[in-house]
Amino acid sequence: MSEAVLEEMTARGSAYREWLRGRRVSVVGLARSGVAAVQLLVKLGARVTATDAKPVAALAPEAGALAGSGVRLYASAHPPEAFSGAELVVVSPGVPSDHPALAAVRAGGVPVIGELELAWRVMEADVIAITGTNGKTTTTALAGALLKEQSRPVLVAGNIGTPLAAHALDFPADGIVVAEVSSFQLETVETFHPRVAAVLNLTPDHLDRHGSFAVYVAAKARIFQNQSEADCAVLNFDAPPTAALAVGTQAQVVFFSRQHSLERGVFCQDGWIVARLDGHLEQICPLGEIALRGQHNVENVLAATVCALWAGMAPGTIRGAIAQFRAVPHRIEWIRDIRGVAYYNDSKGTNVASTIRALESFTEPVILIAGGQGKGQDFAPLAEAAGGRVRLAVLIGEDRKKIARALAAVAIPSTEADSMGEAVRLASAAAGPGEVVLLSPACASFDMFENFEHRGEAFRTAVLAPEAAGGSR
Repeated sequence: MSEAVLEEMTARGSAYREWLRGRRVSVVGLARSGVAAVQLLVKLGARVTATDAKPVAALAPEAGALAGSGVRLYASAHPPEAFSGAELVVVSPGVPSDHPALAAVRAGGVPVIGELELAWRVMEADVIAITGTNGKTTTTALAGALLKEQSRPVLVAGNIGTPLAAHALDFPADGIVVAEVSSFQLETVETFHPRVAAVLNLTPDHLDRHGSFAVYVAAKARIFQNQSEADCAVLNFDAPPTAALAVGTQAQVVFFSRQHSLERGVFCQDGWIVARLDGHLEQICPLGEIALRGQHNVENVLAATVCALWAGMAPGTIRGAIAQFRAVPHRIEWIRDIRGVAYYNDSKGTNVASTIRALESFTEPVILIAGGQGKGQDFAPLAEAAGGRVRLAVLIGEDRKKIARALAAVAIPSTEADSMGEAVRLASAAAGPGEVVLLSPACASFDMFENFEHRGEAFRTAVLAPEAAGGSR
C-alpha cells in the first residue's frame, strides 16, 4: 500500500469523508454502535454490508430495517461473503477484535477499525475521552455538564449510550466531544487522538474477553497512544496501576487525588476540591456541595474538574455546575423511600470493584440484590467488603451460587430469586426502617436482560409498583 493511499485512508474530516464515498465497507455487529456506523456510512455514500451473529428476529428493529436502506444484511453468522470485496471493516465493540471471522480479513490486508475510530475520523471536533473500570459514565456526564457552561458546543457520547457515529456528521468542528470509551472500543483505535484522555481507575474486569488483567490494562492505555506534548493525560494518583500509566504517555500528566496533596494536580484539601496547575493554589468547590453519594464520586468530580479547567473554565462556574449535578440513572440512583427503607439502583455496578464502592457509600445496613454473569471474577473481595454492611443478599442470575458461596464463607446470609420482581419482593420483606435496598449486581446483565439499563429499569418498575409499598416489615 503506497504512502499516499495510506494517508487517504487515515485522514480526518472532509478528506476522510470523501475517501469513504463509494467504498465497500463491511460492518460487524449490529447493536447500537454497529447500527450507528452503518447509518453513518450510508449517508456518506459507502456501499455497506452488515452482519450479525444473531438472527434477524433477535435484532433491534432499527438493525433489521437496514436492508431497506440498500444495505446487504447477513444475519445468524458472519459468512465469508459478508467481507467479499471489502475495502474497510468496521467492528462493533461487542465483537472481540480477535474474532475468527476477522482473521481472514486482516490476512488479506483489509483494515479493521471500530465505530469509535470511524466516528473520530469523520469528525473534526476536539475530544475529551474518559475511561476506567468504574465511574466513567458519571465522570463523562459530569464533565459534559460542566463544559456546557462555556461557549463551545458540547456533545456527550460514546459508551455512555449514544454512539459517537450517530452525531459525527452534524456536530460542528469547533465543538468539544466528551466521550466515554471502553476497553472494547480502545482495542480497535488507530489514529484516535483525544486532546484530554482520562483513566479513572483500573481493577480486574472483562477478563472473560481480555484473558488477563495485563491485557485489559494495555487496552485501556491505548487511549494515550496518539497524544503529544500539547495534550493532557488525567490519572488517578491514589490508584497505583492507574498512576503507573504516566510513564507511557507523551502528554502532560495531570494527576487527581482524594488522599494526597499534589505538587501539580487537582486534589482535596481542608474540605475543598483545589487545583494547583501553575504553582498557584485555587479553591474550586467545597466537598459539602457535592450531591453525589460516596467517596468514589469525589474522585469522579476531581477528574471532571481537570477536564473543565483544561477548557478554560473559571472556578466559580465549575463550582456552580458541580453543586447542581445529580446522579445519572443506574449509578447509585435513589428511587424511592418506602416505610423508612431507601431503594437505590446501581445497575451499572457490573463488576466487583464497582459494587464494593457502592457498598462503601452507605453507613446504613444494606439488603443487597446482586448477581448475573460474573465474567470470571473472584467474588471473595466482594464478600470481604460486604462484612458489617450487608445484612442479607438476594442473588439472581447465572453466577448467583458462586456469589452465595463467597458470602457464606464470611457468614453473610443469602437467598435466591428467579426474577427482578421476586428479588425486590424478597428484599422488601426483609428490610426494616433505616435500612437500604441496593441493586448493585457486581456482574454483567446479559443472562437475564438486554443490558444494564434494562436491568435497572426492571428494578425501578418493581420498586415503584403499588404492591412494593406494603412489602417492608
